[in-house]
Amino acid sequence: MALEREIAVAEGLAREAAAILRNYFGSGIQVDYKPGEGPVTQADREADELILRGLRAAFPEDGLLSEESPDDGSRRTRERVWMVDPMDGTRDFIQGRDGFATMIGLAIAGVPVVGVVLQPVTGMLLRARRDHGAECVDAAGHVAQLRVSHIDELPAVRLVASRSHRTEAIDRVRAALGTSDELNVGSVGLKLGLIARGLRDVYVNPESHSSLWDTLAPEAILAEGGGKMTDLRGHALNYAGAPLRNLHGLVATNGRLHERVLAALAPLFPAA
Repeated sequence: MALEREIAVAEGLAREAAAILRNYFGSGIQVDYKPGEGPVTQADREADELILRGLRAAFPEDGLLSEESPDDGSRRTRERVWMVDPMDGTRDFIQGRDGFATMIGLAIAGVPVVGVVLQPVTGMLLRARRDHGAECVDAAGHVAQLRVSHIDELPAVRLVASRSHRTEAIDRVRAALGTSDELNVGSVGLKLGLIARGLRDVYVNPESHSSLWDTLAPEAILAEGGGKMTDLRGHALNYAGAPLRNLHGLVATNGRLHERVLAALAPLFPAA
């Protein structure tokens, strides 16, 4: 499964979309709110339009799903489905922080096979294609292979958690894991990227508000870096015709810790 064209197209579109976001960053852009959802801006919409137009032109037979566009149902009927979040971490963007990212991923038969996560402010790009490893490309174009950490004891865990959605549940997670080392970041893609880069070890999201477009691209990168992501029950995330939401929370680790983290968290979230 080479997927060379797929990752090249995804990377090119992510870079173009990131340029749109940078153009609006810090400009005092108007913020709207989707009913029952979070904030959205003109930057989100323009980046979304650019990415979807590019994917349709390059891969007209593939299904598409994006946070900022209506679900047309193609994700349920096509074997190959692209999932897009033109700006993951919009709250950080609005507040002038750099913790937002453009994310483009491809699933084949429900399995993540391509992932691109680009941080527009820093220019850092994370990319992976199945069976070919994961890489970080910095703003100067230097490429480094990604590999998760070797940490295998819970008290040594370095936790990464949400910045804008953090709840007291994370305090209980820290206590259960026996760690006080916590870093807070906006974008899910950047959080999982930190684990894939070996800079953090565990991410836990006990809520059910994340969606498929939040996890597909970063999961592809994390897996190729040697990590693992499941829901709180230990079940693999399903990108083939599944509900839009990840209803049973998220746990991402460096892989070595995964079963021990799930066991430590099980008493906290029995309903999962």
